[in-house]
Amino acid sequence: MKFKSNIFLIFMYFLSMLEASAQNPIIQTMFTADPAPIVFGDTLFLYVGHDEDDAPAKGYLMREYRLFTTTDMVNWTDHGAPLKTSQISWSNNDASAAQLIERNGKYYWYFSTLDKNGPGGVSVGVAVSDSPYGPFKDALGKALITNSMTNYAPHGWDDLDPSVFIDDDGQAYLFWGNGACYWVKLKKDMISLDGEIQHLDIKDTTAFAGKFTEAPWVYKRNKQYYLVYAAEFPENIGYSTSKNIAGPWKQQGTLMATQRGSNTNHAGIVDYKKKSYFFYHNDALPGGHSYDRSVAVEEFNYNADGTIPKLSMTDAGIVKGVGTLNPYKRTEAETIAFSKGVKAIESKEKGVIITSIHNGDYIKVRDVDFGKTGPSSFKASASSRYSGGTIEIRTDGLDGKLIGTLKIHYTGEWENWKEFSTNIEHVSGVHDVYFVFKGEVPHMLFNFDYWEFIK
Repeated sequence: MKFKSNIFLIFMYFLSMLEASAQNPIIQTMFTADPAPIVFGDTLFLYVGHDEDDAPAKGYLMREYRLFTTTDMVNWTDHGAPLKTSQISWSNNDASAAQLIERNGKYYWYFSTLDKNGPGGVSVGVAVSDSPYGPFKDALGKALITNSMTNYAPHGWDDLDPSVFIDDDGQAYLFWGNGACYWVKLKKDMISLDGEIQHLDIKDTTAFAGKFTEAPWVYKRNKQYYLVYAAEFPENIGYSTSKNIAGPWKQQGTLMATQRGSNTNHAGIVDYKKKSYFFYHNDALPGGHSYDRSVAVEEFNYNADGTIPKLSMTDAGIVKGVGTLNPYKRTEAETIAFSKGVKAIESKEKGVIITSIHNGDYIKVRDVDFGKTGPSSFKASASSRYSGGTIEIRTDGLDGKLIGTLKIHYTGEWENWKEFSTNIEHVSGVHDVYFVFKGEVPHMLFNFDYWEFIK
């Protein structure tokens, strides 16, 4: 019995070590899908669809898009929902895949959603904002592309998954489609079509590897155009290249084979801080399935001829970040490298907050640079309608060095926010920081808004 007990403890130890080293999926506070990365300045913006927690086993339940940002590729900050289907007067729900682009100081967000107007089915709309953070407003008050404008595929959901691209000469293009790959030029106003809608021959085996399904992602690198897409069903990710945006396209095979349990996949590729990243989704979060998906990311290097090596889904994700986190400024609690148990919601008063905190849950923040002298204290904003709890502040592991314990007391109501503080033992240099939550079972302990270390 003792031998079996020791084996169990060793297994649990290695399981905790594996969990602590995981980076994928990159968002754990909710289910996410259809990643659309883009870089503005020093920040990578990641727009995603939000699969609701209670999505049925055989149906999508998506009512909003979410925005996450990073400056180091390991810590992600939740900025809430810049766009919801309830804000689109002609939407009949379903926040399907979308992509954003900037032009002349304005930010245009192309999205696909069910259309309550004739002829129904899925349509492509465009929202606009003066900031990549939003808020976004419907630019037209109606769809940009409706099902009556496309007829290559016979079904009503062929106008899914828009991908927008502006070429070096300033010409903008929109690609999209399910069971069809459509494309069209956009006028400089970015909300008008410039010419007739075209379609690619998805049955051409020289142009496409396998059966094109959906989710085109179009970009240009070193004078070569890339068309990345989901193929077959369950889906893999394939891609094609061309010297001309209008083709001919040359298929380059499968980029990511069908893996995990999600029937769908959706790719987004971006260069950031001199590195290349491949975003995708799967069903890796606990409770995940084909309709509750999760976004993940892999770093890769292009081959010398510009082709992309075959990639696989990993739990480790980004092993080495591209920056460090400054702990001596207010940091939102929803800035997370990895977490367990907690959820992120939007509060009218506070914006995004962390909630659903229970005993044993945790938040991990990576590559925190304390400098040479280190902090003297730590403060955090929290609220509790029940009995509160504690935050154990540990470095480099769930059972790592305990540098401080912050007590969160009863504040009366969830809306009654208070700032709490505690002294910190000496720590210097760069460390991963774990906020480990402890308290009474089974109550929710407290809500968490922000934190800051004090020198």
